[in-house]
Amino acid sequence: MPIVAVPGGASAPELDAHLAVPPVGSGPWPGVVVLHEAFGLTSDIRQITDRFASAGYLALAPDLYTAGGALRCLKGTFASLMRGSGKPFGDIEAARAYLAGREDCTGKVGVVGFCMGGGFALVAAARGFDAAAPNYGHLPKDPLEALRGACPVVASYGRRDPSLRGAAARLEETLDELGVEHDVVEYPGAGHSFMNRDNFGPVDVLLRIGGLGFHEPSAEDAWDRILRFFAVHLG
Repeated sequence: MPIVAVPGGASAPELDAHLAVPPVGSGPWPGVVVLHEAFGLTSDIRQITDRFASAGYLALAPDLYTAGGALRCLKGTFASLMRGSGKPFGDIEAARAYLAGREDCTGKVGVVGFCMGGGFALVAAARGFDAAAPNYGHLPKDPLEALRGACPVVASYGRRDPSLRGAAARLEETLDELGVEHDVVEYPGAGHSFMNRDNFGPVDVLLRIGGLGFHEPSAEDAWDRILRFFAVHLG
C-alpha cells in the first residue's frame, strides 16, 4: 500500500507512514503501530508491517524522521527517547489516534518497536496503547516510574547483545513489581537486531561478524509470542 499522510503529528503537520491492511475481509481489525529503528522507515520495517497485516492487524509504520530525514532527525529523536518526552511521542500518539479513529479499526491498538523503536514502544506502553511489544529496546532511566500504569508487555532481547546486558531481567523485575502482565524472553543465541533481516547493506556484514543481526530461530519464536500475546490483548 502507498505511503499515507497521518495528521496531527508533533514534528510535522502530516507524518509519512506505511499502512498495511489485512488482505482478507473488510474489518474492523485491531491496529498495530510499528516503530522503526535508527535507520528509519526501511523496506525491512515495511515488510514487518505487512506481516502484521497478514496476521489480521491494521498496521501502520510512521516515519519518525518525516520532518527532515534521518541525518537531521536522528540525534533529536534519540534525545527525546532518553528524556521520555518530546515530539516523537506526539507523533506516536498521532499514529495511534489515526488507527483507532478509522472505521476499519476496532479501536484497540498495540505498539511494536525495534531497537530505537523498541525503546519508544516500551515507554509508550504507559501512554494509551492496549498492548506493547518492545524488541531489544533500551529501558527508560527510571523504569518503575515510566512504566507505571503500562498495558501488557511482550518483550524480546538477545543475550549476545552487549548494549543491553541485564535489560531483560531488569524489565521483568519492574513489571513484576508494578503488577503488569508480561512475557519477557532473552534469547541465548541472539544479539541485537535479531528480528531485522538484512536491511543494513554493508553494515549487515559487520553486525553478523559481531554475532549481531538476524537470528532466524529466535526471530520466529519472538514473532509467535508477539502474535499470541496480541491475539489475547487486542482481540
